[in-house]
Amino acid sequence: MISAAAAASVLPCAARAVPAWTKAAYEQAMRESGRPVSLSDQQFDAIQKRKPAAIKRIEAYLKDHLGSADPAVMAAFEAVPREYYHYEYPDHRATPGDAYEENPKPWALGYGSALSDYLGQAYMTQICKPKPGDVTLEIGTGSGFQTSLLSRIVKTAYSIEIIEPLGKAVGKIFAPIGYDNVHTKVGDGYYGWPEVEGGFDIIIVTCAATFAPPDLFKQLKPGGRMIIPIGQPFKRGQVLYVYTKDAEGKIHSRRDIGVFFIPMTGAIAKNQPVKPETVSDHPAEKPAPEQEKPASD
Repeated sequence: MISAAAAASVLPCAARAVPAWTKAAYEQAMRESGRPVSLSDQQFDAIQKRKPAAIKRIEAYLKDHLGSADPAVMAAFEAVPREYYHYEYPDHRATPGDAYEENPKPWALGYGSALSDYLGQAYMTQICKPKPGDVTLEIGTGSGFQTSLLSRIVKTAYSIEIIEPLGKAVGKIFAPIGYDNVHTKVGDGYYGWPEVEGGFDIIIVTCAATFAPPDLFKQLKPGGRMIIPIGQPFKRGQVLYVYTKDAEGKIHSRRDIGVFFIPMTGAIAKNQPVKPETVSDHPAEKPAPEQEKPASD
C-alpha cells in the first residue's frame, strides 16, 4: 500500500492542496456540496479501515492485467476518498458505507447512472497513461470519481455530463475537497469541449458509444490517447478501444478488453459514424474475456 506521503510526492502541487480527510472534513465537504450527511465516529472509522484492502486489490488487479501498477495511479486512489462519491442523487441519500466493498461492483447514483467498480476505473486510468502536464476530458461525469482520480495526476481535468440534474449536482462536489483543477459542465459529450484551447492529451469516454464521435478526434492532441467503449446499448460484445494520434495527425487504433457500459445518449443517436483514417496497431488481436464494468464515470 502507498502511504499518504508517497502519494503526495507524485501528485501535482496545485492538486495536493487539500485538507486532511477526517470525519469532520467529510461532513463539512458534504454540506458544502449540498449533500448533508451524518455518521458516527465508528461508522467513519469502519470505512477507513476497509480502504487498505481495496488498495491492495487494485494493485494486484493492475499487476495481473497490465504487468505492473502505475505508482501515480495507485497514489491517486490513495488520495481520493471514494466514500465521498457514494450518493443516490434523486433520493438525496449518502451511502458512504458501500465504499471499498470486498467484491467490487457498480453502485447506483440515480437517473440511470452509476459509480463504476473501482477495479475497472483503475484499469482505465492506467491505460490512459496520465502525466502531470496533461489536460484531460471525460465524457460522462457520473459520480465524478473518474475525473477526480485523473485530477490528482494531471494538470487540468474537464468532464461533461449529459444528464442535467446529475451534472449540476456533481459539479458542486469538487471545490469543497480542494480539487480546483477540475472543470465540469452539462452538455452532450458527442461534441466534446471545443472551447478548451489546445485540445486534450487524454479523452476518456465512460459510456458505450456505437462509434467514436469525430469531434473527439479533432480535439485530441498529437500524441494524445482516447479510451472509448464501442458497442450496442445494453448488449454484450462491447469492446474498449484505445485510439492514439501520432505527430502527423494519423489515428491508430487498438482493441483492448471486452466491457459492458451504459449507453452514450444525445446526438450520437442521430448521427452516422464518420470513421477517420486509422491504422490498427494490432489488426489480428482479439479482445480479452469480457469484464462487466457498467457505469457512466
